Amino acid sequence: MIMRRWGWALALVLAGLAPAQAAERGPVTNLPLPRFVSMKASEGNVRRGPSLTHRIDWVYMRRDMPLEVTAEYGHWRRVRDRDGAGGWVHYSLLSGVRTVLVEEDMLPLYTRPAEGAQVVAKLGLGVIARLGECLEAWCELEAAGHSGWTRKTALWGVAPDELRD
Repeated sequence: MIMRRWGWALALVLAGLAPAQAAERGPVTNLPLPRFVSMKASEGNVRRGPSLTHRIDWVYMRRDMPLEVTAEYGHWRRVRDRDGAGGWVHYSLLSGVRTVLVEEDMLPLYTRPAEGAQVVAKLGLGVIARLGECLEAWCELEAAGHSGWTRKTALWGVAPDELRD
């Protein structure tokens, strides 16, 4: 009776089988919001609003720093950093290359995604690493000429449920 009256969509919702709602999309790029990017430039002004007439609140001074895009307006992206600070940055200062910030001192990089694997290197707190493949609990990183796997929970710049090939 329910299926005839309300259709398959309601039946799926009631059964708990409805597909997850699509992520919000940016009005300019049609890319998901929020999403992670990195600083392309070694220096970038962070403004109070999305134009050159808005005041500069501070300057990011770290190339490849991961940032989270939370909004879009024309050529401007509202971003936030690991500490939650942010503002509007011109899109030309950003890159789609994915990087992460190490949040644990002496974070081990393993040869494979397992705690008992051989340690290739250890990364210090605050190191920026290039992000590779991500599994449910592990991500592959490259930093300072070393590559290996580490726990996703020790990184900022990747969503907890994010999977990457």
